[in-house]
Amino acid sequence: MQDFDLVIMGAGVAGLTAAMVAARHGLKVVVIDQIGVGGRISTAERIENFPGFPQGVAGHELGPLLHEQAEAAGASFMLDTITAIEPGKPHIVRAAAETFRASAVIIAAGSVPRSLGIAGEERLRGRGVSHCASCDGPFFKGQEVGVVGGGDAALDEALVLAEHAAQVAVFHRGPALRAQHALVARASGKVSIVIDTVVEEILGDDTVTGVRLRDVTSGATRTQALKALFIQVGAEPNTAFLRGVVALDPMGHIETDTMMHTSVAGIFAAGDIRKSSVAQLAAVAGDGATAAVAAFRYLRART
Repeated sequence: MQDFDLVIMGAGVAGLTAAMVAARHGLKVVVIDQIGVGGRISTAERIENFPGFPQGVAGHELGPLLHEQAEAAGASFMLDTITAIEPGKPHIVRAAAETFRASAVIIAAGSVPRSLGIAGEERLRGRGVSHCASCDGPFFKGQEVGVVGGGDAALDEALVLAEHAAQVAVFHRGPALRAQHALVARASGKVSIVIDTVVEEILGDDTVTGVRLRDVTSGATRTQALKALFIQVGAEPNTAFLRGVVALDPMGHIETDTMMHTSVAGIFAAGDIRKSSVAQLAAVAGDGATAAVAAFRYLRART
């Protein structure tokens, strides 16, 4: 069993920022992640809302840059899957391959894409149903595809897909998109916006052939031929293993105060896994820095 001042769960923007700040404060820090550095941003073709990159930056570039900075500050990294956290003095962090003792813990495990929960979705996942335009968009060059969602992520997906597909339809159940104006303004040409519309079923036997749609105003239904459907309707926090450990809201997000303290002393949370996160990368990085400073102050107060 290894001992650390601070164990950070998750190597996304929040976790990597926390690692850099905590290590610079002199803490013995380890970052544990099951897939490596970058988290969900690794699949983003271009990130345009992170400070310091006026021309944008690819997700697979930003993750390694943050990793390099944290490692240079003295943080260490391990590939593993955390399965349980047992609060105490010290906290016990159990992973698939190892167990750790930690005086403080920062949970920055992020979220996973939310599913629609409709017919055809699971059956056709990986056969035209996707959550990643930069991963799967090139497979549909010259085809007609769709995106479900009305936020920034949905518009980002549509703009990436427009570089490959012949036509991209964005289906949103509300009367207006929630995405930033800058993204909506660019959604023209190959991208069409279909509001007040719900995707009720994904059609196809072996691969996606279309979708069944319902107009939320009139109730009328219709089908539309598509070769793929990309789903961007939000995310669900990776907190199933934390039930009964820290306080969660009804959606499963970790409840924190402004300094990222959870309901358990010495356990902190950062990023879109916590309640009230705005889920913007700049804010996520700020969460990580705040959690690291809070952890340092907590440990210093105990000595």
